[in-house]
Amino acid sequence: MTEAAALKREVCDAIDAMSSSLLGVSHAIHAKPELAFHEHEAARILTAALDAADLPVTRGAFGLPTAYASSFGERGPEVAILSEYDALPGIGHACGHNIIATTGLGASLALAKLGSKLPGRVRYLGTPAEEMGGGKELMAQEGAFAGVDAAMMVHPAGVDLVTMPCICVSEVSVTYHGRSAHASAMPHMGLNALDALITAYQAIAQLRQHIKPTERIHGIIKKGGAAPNIVPDETNALFYVRAADAEDLAPLKKRVQACFEAGALASGCTVDVKWAKADYLDLKTSMAIAEAYEANGRALGRDFFPLSKMPSGSSGSTDMGNVSHRVPSIHPMIACAPPHVVIHNPEFAKWAASDLGDKACIDGAKALAMTAIDYMTDGAMRERAKADFAVTADSSARSVEAAYDPNGSTNIGGCGCM
Repeated sequence: MTEAAALKREVCDAIDAMSSSLLGVSHAIHAKPELAFHEHEAARILTAALDAADLPVTRGAFGLPTAYASSFGERGPEVAILSEYDALPGIGHACGHNIIATTGLGASLALAKLGSKLPGRVRYLGTPAEEMGGGKELMAQEGAFAGVDAAMMVHPAGVDLVTMPCICVSEVSVTYHGRSAHASAMPHMGLNALDALITAYQAIAQLRQHIKPTERIHGIIKKGGAAPNIVPDETNALFYVRAADAEDLAPLKKRVQACFEAGALASGCTVDVKWAKADYLDLKTSMAIAEAYEANGRALGRDFFPLSKMPSGSSGSTDMGNVSHRVPSIHPMIACAPPHVVIHNPEFAKWAASDLGDKACIDGAKALAMTAIDYMTDGAMRERAKADFAVTADSSARSVEAAYDPNGSTNIGGCGCM
């Protein structure tokens, strides 16, 4: 038996031995869903598990109160293993972040149990606010991934996938300010903020006919007025703007901005356009690492759905994309529900705490731990991952630079997974 094989058996045995406590963590997080930047109980549960294992932990890491970090290992390449644990408004853990939290925790605890036999270093990060706000980008701005050689996490889904099809997304909130008046007696005294918004909405609808097949613009009106007989003096809408990569996203954002400004110009209203602080970048998958994850998943009995058979256009966005443009990364999907059950649906939340969800927690932790061992022990894999990353390193650097707006808002900006 090779060194890597022996270490893999050891971490899998360790995960099996602590499976009850790991599933307790998953169910506890699932039972109390918390929104982005407010995952206080989830962070407490996860860091308490690190304390119990006598691992160092920094709470409130890298500028976010509900983030945490733990590092261990004495030598060799450094792998970042990530946990997410925020939920969705109204439908709880319908994205299965309780599973993401547990797989990252389980893999890290198992690797730590190797002690001096660990052939590398681990940086285990608790990353809040994936559903809104771009937590990983905010942490990256504070150095969370500096010095890391590779990063990995696993996301639940209805099928096992070696990677998640992802495109860029930027979220924008637009508010129009007009002047109220009686809509019948003296409409000429008003400035209609709803007209401004509808004009912009229609301009965007027309723009959608002339954008690339890989681009998307979709939005909702959140505030349209108080009563039909009052000229609306304030309206608000929220839009997602998506593109295949950051270089396509930037000009598309300018075109959408022009639509908003046209609404103000046509109506005489003023407009406040607020873009997110963090754009979510496309996912740059390191296939050298992803192939190792797939092999480990198959060894656990997982059957991977071919990427070539994925429906056209079935892509979402994640702030793991921002990490993947900094270091070689993977973001595979692990089945915790039947294929017809889609994420961001209330039914998916039920499956995230089911027997299949529990199996995903354990298998995901094992697959991540084994893949980390592969990366640490296989020099050829590391060189391939490094070389592949370097091919688009320049465009990645430009993408990273464009993804962060210091004047943007953390109250918007989300994944819209799948």
